[in-house]
Amino acid sequence: MKMYDVVPGLEFDEKVDLEKSPAWFLDATHSVPPWTPMFGWFWINFCRHGMQYGAEKLSLPTVKGWDWRFKDGGGYLTLNLVMDEAERDARGIRFREAIRPFIDDYDGLWGGYVNEMLGHYKRLKETDVDAATNAELLANFEDTINVCRRMWEIHMHMMYGVDTAFILFENICKEALGIDDTHPTFHDLLRGYDNKVFQVDRELWKLSKTAEELGIADIILNTSAGKALTSLGESEAGKKWLGQLKILLDEDGWRMQRMAEINLPAWVEDPTPAITSVKFFLKQGGDFNLDMEREGLAQRREEATEEVLERIPEDQQGWFKMLLGLAQKTGAFSEEHNHYLDLHTHALMRRSCLAIGKRLAAGQVIDDPEDTFFLMPDEMRAVALVPDGFNLRHIVERRKKEWKEWCSRENPPAILKEGFTMDDAMGVLVQSNDPIALKVVVGSMPVPKPELNADLYGICGSGGVSEGVARVIMKEEQLEEVQKGDILVAASTAPSWTPVFGLLNGVVVDRGASLSHSAIVSREYGIPCVINVFEGTSKIRTGQRIKVDGDNGVVYILDK
Repeated sequence: MKMYDVVPGLEFDEKVDLEKSPAWFLDATHSVPPWTPMFGWFWINFCRHGMQYGAEKLSLPTVKGWDWRFKDGGGYLTLNLVMDEAERDARGIRFREAIRPFIDDYDGLWGGYVNEMLGHYKRLKETDVDAATNAELLANFEDTINVCRRMWEIHMHMMYGVDTAFILFENICKEALGIDDTHPTFHDLLRGYDNKVFQVDRELWKLSKTAEELGIADIILNTSAGKALTSLGESEAGKKWLGQLKILLDEDGWRMQRMAEINLPAWVEDPTPAITSVKFFLKQGGDFNLDMEREGLAQRREEATEEVLERIPEDQQGWFKMLLGLAQKTGAFSEEHNHYLDLHTHALMRRSCLAIGKRLAAGQVIDDPEDTFFLMPDEMRAVALVPDGFNLRHIVERRKKEWKEWCSRENPPAILKEGFTMDDAMGVLVQSNDPIALKVVVGSMPVPKPELNADLYGICGSGGVSEGVARVIMKEEQLEEVQKGDILVAASTAPSWTPVFGLLNGVVVDRGASLSHSAIVSREYGIPCVINVFEGTSKIRTGQRIKVDGDNGVVYILDK
């Protein structure tokens, strides 16, 4: 039986792939730290498919989605550009029709997709993975693969739709107002909207208030989340509170601390991250601060809208208002799609892999159910029905060793053909006008400003200036260490991190763009954020005092 590489046909081949494209960008937003092989297989195959599906369904004028390759646990991407002007023009005509449903009825379009995915999830969960036969578990795994494929189709149809509107709106703002997506007025036009992730946070905040009412808040505040979970189970008040937490997690706990992986437990398996989130709200105290922030943000949004409309020519105001209305959906969609699409699907991928993994471990095919994360679907198919006599330990051991090596070093931010510079690569990126590359995954490159004499140069994710003690977070389990007034320094952030933002004075991330999680949430919380600094987590140490200047996109290390 032949055992294949991690992503057959889509492993990076320098000779072949640099002939296809002279520049391949690392998706550092999602594949740092490096992916496990099983997750890499899912992402490279189906994110790639979804991006091409979304670009074609919308007939984007300049790009036909992305091509992807897998290398050393990293996802590398290049853009499928539309080079022929006549083809661009024809696609542009079709695009204007394809974008209409987003403008006419965004809520109906997105709501329909959410209901479709919830239906798929309900079907997958109906399989009792403990009582199912091997054949039923394999069928559930195949169904999970198909659901993942469909998730990415919906994901990229929606994301390309709303993010393209964001780019078009920014272009109008540049031409008519002289501002871009780093300008405070631009931020004011788009802030102050609720979304599902914030609604889950609000329920966790309510649980913090319930903990105070039941007299168990000190248990959560003064012990680690794991120990608190044990202690809470030893009292009637604690059991009552855990019962309320379980009700919330059964519906909304299908998420991991890392958005793009399956090697961490979902909250429905291990509720300690949810307890950590409740601890953040207890540390913060007071009301749910996003509700308080939102009232002020909504007022500033109305004032900013009125102000800029006075500067827009009357014959352009109708188009401006339509694009503004859709651009205002981007922040909420960016957060909600993580909840309803990526996180929920990935949690169910993990559930299916572990269910088969338990049978394989029992049959001594592998040592541990989580070893399935180092297999690929064809290998799972080969042994899942009748595991007797198979031994895949050598496959797991080899890939696990390789993965640990990947995790011990950094993947380069781009792989370039000889003679092709990063400036050339960024020129191609800008030429593509691809909104996901420009505004979510890769983002703009920092431009050093020697006159500022800063230690780190990035781009503005959220305006404002603040100082505080740096808290470098490299692993999700470190989040519990965050204290009120800290400045978070991380490679990137994820929706499950959102409750910590209420404690922060600022945010610095190695990678990100204006529609990445860290930038969006920082703007909603009204704290400065500098993104795409690249070296924040390597140059800043926990405990150092730093200054974050979101307005200029720079960071100063005050304690050398």
